Amino acid sequence: MRIGKQDGAFTAIAESDAESITVRGFDLCDDLIGKIDFSDYFWLLVTGEKPNAAQRRMMDSCLVAIAEHGLVPSVQAARMTLAAGPDAWQGAMAAGILGMGSVVAGSSEQAGRFLVSVVEAADRMDGDIEKAATEAVSALNAERRKVPGLGHPQHSAGDPRANRLLAVAEEEGIAGRYIEALRVLAEIAPKIVSRPLPINVSGAIPATILDAGWPVDALKAVPILARTAGLSAHLLEESRRSIGFIMSHKADLAIEYDGEKPANKNAE
Repeated sequence: MRIGKQDGAFTAIAESDAESITVRGFDLCDDLIGKIDFSDYFWLLVTGEKPNAAQRRMMDSCLVAIAEHGLVPSVQAARMTLAAGPDAWQGAMAAGILGMGSVVAGSSEQAGRFLVSVVEAADRMDGDIEKAATEAVSALNAERRKVPGLGHPQHSAGDPRANRLLAVAEEEGIAGRYIEALRVLAEIAPKIVSRPLPINVSGAIPATILDAGWPVDALKAVPILARTAGLSAHLLEESRRSIGFIMSHKADLAIEYDGEKPANKNAE
């Protein structure tokens, strides 16, 4: 990106004047408020087009699947932040979202980009998804890296959320090349890595919404939006019956200090 003066200073998302607000070509008050669901609005805002029924259901399903998963690190960070600053919901929410990375919640983007790379490689191999997937997994295995979208430390027998999302995609008739690539990866990866690697929700989310037409560059927005809803629930509960300092205390008890001791202590 060029730094400094730039040409083409435009946005196609929204504008407003004294009488109206326009969003993606629609009048906010006359065309959208009270007439469109939020997931439809999310799709419209990001892509510039309203979703069809199948796209809407797929997005809704993904948002519901990833919104809540217990006291994961991002939730703990948010709750402890609110406990320390009860008046700063925005800070606590930000702490939770910042805690979404390549391991928890944010892994959907990583898996999605991996699926895109496999499909693009298959296109260069006359559509041979199996060959492209085998080469991709073999390369990861040689570098001792995990296969994005596969495996789960808790749902080792298979992630039920992933299974349901893939079922919804089949029901809506939107299963395409990304879901095909994911299924092929799930079939060949255990043979190469020599351990079970079921499809996880971070693999199912990008596969299903990419096939539905969602842009790969906006994949990260889906878990962020979903977890914002879950964090809202945790922050309300935290404000009413706090466990933030309890979690902090438990962490202090669980971690043992093994650093240097003061000189006088070492002498004893």
